[in-house]
Amino acid sequence: MKIYKRLCYLLALVACINAHAQHSLVVKVNEPKGDIQKTMWGIFFEDINMGADGGIYAELVKNRSFEFYRPLMGWKVNQKNFREGAVLVMNRKANDSANPRFIRVTAAGGSKGDFGMTNEGFRGMGIKKDLRYDFSVQYRQVNPGIKMHVELVDSTGMVLGGTTVATDAPDTNWHKATASFTANATVMRAKMNLWFEGSGVIDLDMVSLFPSDTWKNRPGGLRADMVQKLADLKPGFIRFPGGCIVEGFDLSQRYQWKKTVGPVEQRQLIINRWNTEFTDRLTPDYYQTFGLGFFEYFQLAEDIGAEALPILNCGMACQFNSCELVPLDQLGPYVQDALDLIEFANGDVSTKWGKLRADMGHPAPFRLKMMGIGNENWGPQYVERLKIFTKAIKEKYPDFKLVNSSGTDPNGQRFDFLNTELRHMNADLIDEHYYRPPSWFFSNAKRYDTFPRNASKIFAGEYASHYSWDIDGTLRNNWIAALSEAAYMTGLERNADVVSMASYAPLFAHVDGWQWSPDLIWVNNLQSYGTPNYYVQQLFSVNKGNKILPITMNNMVIAGQDSLYATACFDTATNEIIVKLVNASANAQVGSINLAGVKKLAKEGSLTVLKSEDLLTANSFDQPQKVAPQQSAIPVKGKDIVLNAAPYSLNIVRVKMEK
Repeated sequence: MKIYKRLCYLLALVACINAHAQHSLVVKVNEPKGDIQKTMWGIFFEDINMGADGGIYAELVKNRSFEFYRPLMGWKVNQKNFREGAVLVMNRKANDSANPRFIRVTAAGGSKGDFGMTNEGFRGMGIKKDLRYDFSVQYRQVNPGIKMHVELVDSTGMVLGGTTVATDAPDTNWHKATASFTANATVMRAKMNLWFEGSGVIDLDMVSLFPSDTWKNRPGGLRADMVQKLADLKPGFIRFPGGCIVEGFDLSQRYQWKKTVGPVEQRQLIINRWNTEFTDRLTPDYYQTFGLGFFEYFQLAEDIGAEALPILNCGMACQFNSCELVPLDQLGPYVQDALDLIEFANGDVSTKWGKLRADMGHPAPFRLKMMGIGNENWGPQYVERLKIFTKAIKEKYPDFKLVNSSGTDPNGQRFDFLNTELRHMNADLIDEHYYRPPSWFFSNAKRYDTFPRNASKIFAGEYASHYSWDIDGTLRNNWIAALSEAAYMTGLERNADVVSMASYAPLFAHVDGWQWSPDLIWVNNLQSYGTPNYYVQQLFSVNKGNKILPITMNNMVIAGQDSLYATACFDTATNEIIVKLVNASANAQVGSINLAGVKKLAKEGSLTVLKSEDLLTANSFDQPQKVAPQQSAIPVKGKDIVLNAAPYSLNIVRVKMEK
């Protein structure tokens, strides 16, 4: 009965009809009405749901530098014969404020397996058979005589691989030791043991283990399967590092980009504000180590062919949490951070921050063109701080584009105030956020039809259709949510002369460590899969085109009539007409698409369909492509195409215009 009621609710949402009449759609190919920006469809990244540490950042050791609130969180000391003080947490804050803690290990004889430490990883360590694993540690000999071993084990204690680590430097300075070994089995939740053999005293810091198959095989790099999922989206931009972590619970927890660049061991770890945000999803072991920092974000954007969109704190903490803000007369360092970031990304190697970029391995500029000031801030306090940032940045970089927040909702008093103020300021891009039920997305496909065409542009910076607001990770990324987003996105593309950028949020979620759902891509320690929402995003992005074409039915834009939604565009690079049609009805609908204003078309086009007749269906690790695109040929007769759109489907037609 519960499923029946839910299905009835879903059917009501999409206004099911019993339509069998053929619809006549007209695309005016010779009347393009505006440009679609290369940045139209992009990626929003935030370190939530173990998206960075424990996710795309491939480090397997949790709390590698002993800087968590509890210094040995993630670690367990193993002693066959207990000795007090065998492992001590030391602090050198006076000499190293970024990474003050390390551990001092004292061994008093014994063999391998008698005395050591175990690291549990991030919900375990995903280990692959026949893959090389690279271990490293910063160490200092206090009293030589210890031989150190590293090994991986499964839940039964079976050894999956290991080796001896050479820690025999002849002096008492800090050194880096490295060792590699190959795993002999695939295990989802392994652990790492360090064993200390012999007698002596040694200091350890930055204990690290990485798989060798990182993205582009970069040492200390990113998880390749997760990056590939992003590359396959063909995104126009990647927004980073968030999201609410930009603001922080208070200003002490705000994201400070300068602390995320330079040598990894000198980057100052901070708590992740999501670890206590939701009382029923507490993750006290969730921190930001910044192994994935601003340099790596820029590099990632470059790797996948996306424009970088960094977001900076505007001097305001999260207004849902502390409402803390910095006084206007103390805003200078925050503004300087913005100016210095542009220099870090674009500056000549002779500049301070350009030199740091070069020292990190990228002497060429990243060619940054835009940034966001504030994340989801609102009110007059935001506007007065934004004006100070805008003046300083535009005076030095007049062509640089700035993204400004319109708050938390797409309507209401808060939105109306900011939308008015930002337009008076001639804002480059106004960032709108909406997390709403499927019905909202279906009914708002015309949202931007009446927006001014020659004013501030829109960045739909965070959006997702929430089938349910229950804290439940099972049915949230279902087909009804994805279908409603597809319907809404036809309105975004149809109004691409107003909407320059759009991105779904959040991006990643670890199945064993998420705080928020729905999410675009789900991962565990070894696998990742795209949700139906992911494939909607991908299909719009890879079929973007660069010219908007009018498409009508009965001389009206197609935005809900008979549960149909449509947009059309032209790709000048491939000389193709692209039509996207959503059928949100429970019945198949036949549409005759007339491509008006063309001389000659290819006799055959391509049809890509994403569909499911079960609105609650979702992908999973067992069935990662239960809802996935299917491609076939579609005949073209003169200037007409007959499209039989399946129930609850997204259909994309591409037809080449012959010269």
